[in-house]
Amino acid sequence: MEQQSLVRGMEKAIHWLLGDQDPAGFWVGRLQSNSCMEAEWILAMHIMGIKDDPKYEGVVRAILNEQRDDGSWEVYYRAPTGDINTTVESYAALRAAGLDPDSGPLARARQWILDNGGLAGIRVFTRYWLALLGEWPWEHTPALPPEIFFIPARAPFNIYRFATWARATMLPLAILTARRPVRPLPPERRLDELFPCGRDSFDFRLPRRQGLFSWERFFLLTDRLLNSYAGAPWQPLREQAIGRCREWIIRHQDADGAWGGIQPPWIYSLMALHAEGYPLHHPVLAAGLNGFNLHWSYERDGGIYLQPSESPIWDTVLALLALLDCGMPGESLAAAEQAVRYLLRKQVLVGGDWQVFVRDVEPGGWAFEFENDHYPDVDDTAVAVIVLLRLLPLMTRPTLREEMRAAVERAIPWLLAMQNPNGGWAAFDRDNTGRFLTLIPFADFGELLDPPSVDVTGHVVEALGLYGRTLDDPVVARACRYMRSEQEPDGPWFGRWGVNYIYGTAAVLPALAAVGEDMGADHVLRAAQWLARHQNEDGGWGESCGSYMDDQLRGRGPSTASQTGWAIMALCAVDSHAFDDHIRQGLAYLLASQRADGTWDEPWYTGTGFPGYGVGERVNLHRAAERIDQGRELSRGFMLNYNLYRHYFPLMAMGRARRHLGL
Repeated sequence: MEQQSLVRGMEKAIHWLLGDQDPAGFWVGRLQSNSCMEAEWILAMHIMGIKDDPKYEGVVRAILNEQRDDGSWEVYYRAPTGDINTTVESYAALRAAGLDPDSGPLARARQWILDNGGLAGIRVFTRYWLALLGEWPWEHTPALPPEIFFIPARAPFNIYRFATWARATMLPLAILTARRPVRPLPPERRLDELFPCGRDSFDFRLPRRQGLFSWERFFLLTDRLLNSYAGAPWQPLREQAIGRCREWIIRHQDADGAWGGIQPPWIYSLMALHAEGYPLHHPVLAAGLNGFNLHWSYERDGGIYLQPSESPIWDTVLALLALLDCGMPGESLAAAEQAVRYLLRKQVLVGGDWQVFVRDVEPGGWAFEFENDHYPDVDDTAVAVIVLLRLLPLMTRPTLREEMRAAVERAIPWLLAMQNPNGGWAAFDRDNTGRFLTLIPFADFGELLDPPSVDVTGHVVEALGLYGRTLDDPVVARACRYMRSEQEPDGPWFGRWGVNYIYGTAAVLPALAAVGEDMGADHVLRAAQWLARHQNEDGGWGESCGSYMDDQLRGRGPSTASQTGWAIMALCAVDSHAFDDHIRQGLAYLLASQRADGTWDEPWYTGTGFPGYGVGERVNLHRAAERIDQGRELSRGFMLNYNLYRHYFPLMAMGRARRHLGL
């Protein structure tokens, strides 16, 4: 690899990145997930009686576009098998849209569903959707009593003990499970064919996997009692509780009409308020429905897809970091100044849900999305601090520099206050670790908790290092002890918010270097050696989403631009030139796979929403396999393709490698 080739590759990538900046100053890439997004929109249109949605036919086409050859739908790109929940929801949506059950797509899907256990194995969320359609008895769905709103903050089942995304989803679902609305499909579109032995012989009950005397059994019995109460003639406090939930939902609507900046609370809040009698033209519902038309939908391959969220703050700070790592060439400064002004406008200076348990600090974080003041994100805030501190010397306008310093000085105390007792940081909350909550029947999907992770912690530690704190600082020392304690015996770190061990390792090593860790220490070299051993023959790195359930896939998968970038950045942080050949081979892969326009193709999913463990952190897969009840298809998980990961992470790696290698 020649220096000239690397410089040309960087220049092309920088040119592409600058051309992708929005006139308002931010960067944002499409966020892809799975077909549940589109299927649930179609079902919601039926449930709310909306017949004039201009996206409708395009959304149906998007669902059909994503069907696998075997008839199923998958959770992530090229998953080893389809997913029963995504497939059932997609099937129901296509039937609601009027497709004939004997048409090719539905015949293949139905056969796959029946061959893979049928409806008996679907998750709780899918059961709720079928109940709303009249295809599943409400009494055989987990009850979420709205009275949970009255549980005091110190009690284990208080709503603020659940992760932000779970909390914002549970309250509208509490209304729906209390009211039990049903909007049946037309008789000719019902799902009778998914009950081949008839509905009367189907067992709708929740599955039982543990013995008679177990917490799971206790909660199943409790759920049965709560379902009986839902039909009781006397329900003290029920209406008052529903009213409080309704008020909470309205109060938590974002400025762009969304809730929590993510799809589940958004779609359930719309249906819950509609079930409460809010007309479609009511300002709250109108804003919520219109939100999907503003930013959240996009066209591809003749279909209209719906994003699970939006990432303008995250994409903007990482794009700036890439430009900084490449030396911020002259033409980048104007773009950077515009992006900084956007970031300064978006700092969250009002209170949010985090204040229920963290009351001793003023707001100062950044959210992930365009509008989400209730849930600032520790990860976004940490990287925003990194880029603001690194950009400060480059900004020439004194007033702008003062604003940047002030923003950092507001953010640092907030970050410090959000540190968990074990030294780590979580994404949105502090001390959100009550595993007891994951035993309730509702908790058979994703994650209910938001515990610390090494990737978020690494970014905060790196920010604190740039701020001037070192290993002598008690906060930093505790964080580094936490990260060292989380290291796997063979060297890498688990990735909570990115796939997977490559991501976790790439977050930790630069952080340790930033605060003065000995980067030639044994534990550091062990991590670098693990990365070197997992380099692919083509020079790149890749890791499958399936690694969240199969240890044999850790660090294994087709090479991707983003994961190759992570690995190179991690190796560049090590105080050794023993890995320079691996770095050069990684750069050669990036240059060989770079497109003529300067960016990269990457259909693989390298972002993580939920691994599907329930507890929100790494688990012992051998002990937990039966309880988790998912395989490499990640039926309880939620994976993401950030469409700018393929660009700014390789660019960061190229810039850092150029300095490391002295090119």
